[in-house]
Amino acid sequence: MMNILQPPGWAPAKGYANGIAARGTLVFVGGQIGWNAQQQFETDDFIEQTRQTLQNVVAVLREAGAGPEHMVRMTWYVIDRVEYNARLKELGGVYREVIGKNFPAMTCVEVAALMEARAKVEIEVTAVLPDAAA
Repeated sequence: MMNILQPPGWAPAKGYANGIAARGTLVFVGGQIGWNAQQQFETDDFIEQTRQTLQNVVAVLREAGAGPEHMVRMTWYVIDRVEYNARLKELGGVYREVIGKNFPAMTCVEVAALMEARAKVEIEVTAVLPDAAA
């Protein structure tokens, strides 16, 4: 069971939720980056790394029997907020392609670097699988 939290009088959030209340089994996806299953980067392009990162998140969620629709929290770490903001339209298209129209509570932070030198984005997720009785 999941409820989007939207305080009265607030403008609607676009592309994310201000908050979500959920009940069920918690699934924590550790930070995923834009490399493939063999831990190899196929590109240095920010959008393509983001696509792979989101695909990696979905793959880990599937291992728990979950999907993007179960995400309640998503944290993005990017190394270049200027590029992030300049490519929002492309980013939105890739997000919807991989995740769909599921918009959890989100935070995006610019960081100086990520642990893998070629990584341009890292994403961690919390998901909630509803209780069977719900």
